[in-house]
Amino acid sequence: MTTAAQRSSAIASPARRSGGGLLGAIYIVWWRDVLRYWRDRARVGASLAQPLLYLVIFGTGLASSLGGGFGASAGAAGISYIQFIYPGVISMSVLFTAIFGAMSIVWDREFGFMRELLVAPIDRSAIAIGKTLGGATQAMIQGLILLVLAPFVGVYLDPLVLLELVVLVFVLAFGLSALGVALASGMRSMQGFQMVMNFLMMPMFFLSGALFPLVGLPGWMTVLTRLDPASYGIDPIRRVLLGSSGIPVDRFALTLFDRTLAIPVEATIVIAFGLVMLAIAVRSFQRRD
Repeated sequence: MTTAAQRSSAIASPARRSGGGLLGAIYIVWWRDVLRYWRDRARVGASLAQPLLYLVIFGTGLASSLGGGFGASAGAAGISYIQFIYPGVISMSVLFTAIFGAMSIVWDREFGFMRELLVAPIDRSAIAIGKTLGGATQAMIQGLILLVLAPFVGVYLDPLVLLELVVLVFVLAFGLSALGVALASGMRSMQGFQMVMNFLMMPMFFLSGALFPLVGLPGWMTVLTRLDPASYGIDPIRRVLLGSSGIPVDRFALTLFDRTLAIPVEATIVIAFGLVMLAIAVRSFQRRD
């Protein structure tokens, strides 16, 4: 019969073969999550259903009710509502995939695999970092898949823009994945994690500017949108994705920063948020019995 110590040693030995130490352990945790995601093709397909539902049904229906656009200012700007929410739909896919990717931590804890990781002769910070990077990779792939819809909504991409989007989507995925791992590291049941995530994700999504411009809002709502980290991840994606097709988005974008500095500053805010959440997750794993 295989003992827990033997299983823990088996977990640690691939890390030593893949480079040893912290980096090897991070790689193994990351690779396990990515491999599980890639093998679950049904999950990949099902997770695309909700973004498509928002884009095709919600976007088309609301655009029609608003007279083919979303207000006089939008029509004058030459942007349709479907074009406006397209970056938000991509970001929604990233948000849900990244945060729910952290659910594997609670799942592994309930079925015993997390216990084996915690007693393995590896630095526990590798678990938090590997899980964060694994969730970010999954969310980035999920979001980038939706770029195939770009020609159908009147958005055209070139290789340079595509490269920028890969970076920005990963930045958003990293920040949200780190948030999910930080929360999951303190959860002991799947039901508790799902309740917290549902309570957190929907306000975060609706206040991020994914579905409506963050301009002309009541003062209290403006404050909430500026406190939402997802706002600073979606805005640069919208600027790059729609701006590449000559669609004017400045009047609907965040106006906290200068236009020339908006994208790098907002990306830096999301990265900083992700690093803070990752530090919380690392500390939680290192203190766990």
